[in-house]
Amino acid sequence: MTRHGKNCTAGAVYTYHEKRKDTAASGYGTQSIRLGKDAIKDFDCCCLSLQVCREPVVTQDGYLYEKQAILEYILHQKTDAAKRMKAYEKQKKAQKSDSNLESKSGERAQVERFKTRESSIVSKPINPFTSGLGKEAPPSVKDDKEGGASSSSSVAGPSTKGDPDKHLPSFWIPSLTPVAKPTLLKKPSKTVLCPMSGRPIRMNELIPVHFTALDPSLDRLALIARQERYVCAVTRDTLGNSLPCSVLRPSGSVVTQECVEMLIRKDMLDPVTGDKLQERDIIRLQRGGTGFAGSGVTLKAKEARPVMQV
Repeated sequence: MTRHGKNCTAGAVYTYHEKRKDTAASGYGTQSIRLGKDAIKDFDCCCLSLQVCREPVVTQDGYLYEKQAILEYILHQKTDAAKRMKAYEKQKKAQKSDSNLESKSGERAQVERFKTRESSIVSKPINPFTSGLGKEAPPSVKDDKEGGASSSSSVAGPSTKGDPDKHLPSFWIPSLTPVAKPTLLKKPSKTVLCPMSGRPIRMNELIPVHFTALDPSLDRLALIARQERYVCAVTRDTLGNSLPCSVLRPSGSVVTQECVEMLIRKDMLDPVTGDKLQERDIIRLQRGGTGFAGSGVTLKAKEARPVMQV
């Protein structure tokens, strides 16, 4: 037996540590891991580029985006929707033409049946003395016909000229091979959805956000390099993932949620511009979370893998 119990290989009990070690090494079984701070987006980073925003804008649901990134996303979605709508209209037009061809072929077949039925009607009187000659031929003629048919059949082989079902299929002709039917397209929606919330998003509904820098004398590169970059526009508290924040619609200022509850909700006035506020003008800013369990953010990631069943 080795010195450390974790590396024990002669024990009679299959320990929990050995089971976890073997599960990780085997590649089977679902694994869960708690995310650290490095795997969580900062509150002032774009939800698309995951970088600190130059011109931040926020949606009605509180998701922060870089203005250029979200505008490119909206334009791309609109272009893609236009392409899918064009393909849908083309399919609809093809289906309409096919239905017209089927209706025309049905009418043509009905006309052909009518012609066949009308041509079979006998308009001349039948002569009872000569009508049976065409049906029954003399035995000599029958024998000659049968002999000629048998001789011709013995020489030339079975004829499949009159029977279309006896034609041999040709595997190199594409029309005789099975063809997969094209997938029917559904009518696409022209509404652009937010990549985070899944709700409709429009360019004119994006609200510009103005962060208050901790040190106004610093340039952008020096500001990004710092861990603490912005403060509340009213209380001057340092902002971060551990502190809930809100955006005021009239001014775009970012304040702490504590400031909103204790100061702003009393008179419902924007402390920066003095505009009258409504409840929808206070937008709760979505944050990435912290390394603490009390942040209210799910910090566990799971990887589903196949399981060996005994």
